[in-house]
Amino acid sequence: MRCYLSLFGMILITAFRAFQRIHLKGTNVCSSVNIVRLRNYSLALLICFVGLNSCGAPPKESLPDQVAYQAPEIPPLASEERLVMVDRDVAIRDYFAYMAGLVSQWDSLVPYSLDEHLLVWANSWIIDSLANTDYYHLMNRGVFQEDLQALIILRKGDLLRIPDSLFASLLLEARAATILDLNIPEYKLRIYEGDCLLHTFLVRVGQNRTRHLAMAGRDVDLRTHTGVGSIVRINRNPRFVNPRDNKEYESTLRDDGRRTGLPLVPWIEPELDGQRFGQLIHPTTNPATLGKPYSNGCVGVGEGDMWRIYYHAPLGTKVQFRYQLEVVDEAGDTLLLSHIYPDYRPTTADKAPSPLLVCSCGPVGEEVN
Repeated sequence: MRCYLSLFGMILITAFRAFQRIHLKGTNVCSSVNIVRLRNYSLALLICFVGLNSCGAPPKESLPDQVAYQAPEIPPLASEERLVMVDRDVAIRDYFAYMAGLVSQWDSLVPYSLDEHLLVWANSWIIDSLANTDYYHLMNRGVFQEDLQALIILRKGDLLRIPDSLFASLLLEARAATILDLNIPEYKLRIYEGDCLLHTFLVRVGQNRTRHLAMAGRDVDLRTHTGVGSIVRINRNPRFVNPRDNKEYESTLRDDGRRTGLPLVPWIEPELDGQRFGQLIHPTTNPATLGKPYSNGCVGVGEGDMWRIYYHAPLGTKVQFRYQLEVVDEAGDTLLLSHIYPDYRPTTADKAPSPLLVCSCGPVGEEVN
């Protein structure tokens, strides 16, 4: 029976691959993205068949030390693609080093420039696993995890797919069409691929005041700046420093009153209109502050949301931070938002294109009074 299921899976993937090659030319960005997604759905179907046949039942949820999805063994999708078996358990604190090693090992063996983002998008279940390590997601499942960096994200025996050149080209096409759009008074960060809205995240933005920050050594306007630009820096191992007193800290007080170690979630920095204002996109460990002007200028999102933003925002990704008061809601009604920066007057640059552009995230564990 197992042989028949494996054979069925190979036929399914081969037929889809033929369809993909025939229809690749002349497709627009959204259709290319949908092809990628359809291919992933086909892979997921194959995984289900093989997994059910091998195990007889869905894998058990493993908490708290086995957060990562247990990828079943599957055959290669095409002659150009390879499957790599994870040779040890990989905790979040070792995750970036492990992925960098894989990229270095395989980059010279594939006919394109392999990077971490391409590798993970070819194995997109990793993004879901990382997002589910959010402290508050775990607490909702009854799991308290003080050391979030100790969570296992890849298990020994998991299989990772190295994409072939065709799949990689589709992923790169989608990446080139990605825009992160932040509307400051709306507290919303959106991710678009072409004219496709992929995600909308609730964020926090800078306060409407000036404050002396010891880190900067001067008085700083804490309002989040507007502008158009791109992601110019990624920090995968950030230091946590209170900008008010320039002192480093190693734990964070959660909204539920518990104290935990700091999560290892990447931060990204945009350049806007040729300037770097130091307003990062990174996670906050206090989601109660989302939807408010609360930070020292950075854009804050939830820990799980930040993983999704990070993997949509490699270096060079387009961003737009705007201040638009007139917006259209999901029902098609026009709404007029309240000013959060009363002295700010929108300009023509703050008009949202069609589609809307841009994205953002925010600071981790800033306790701002």
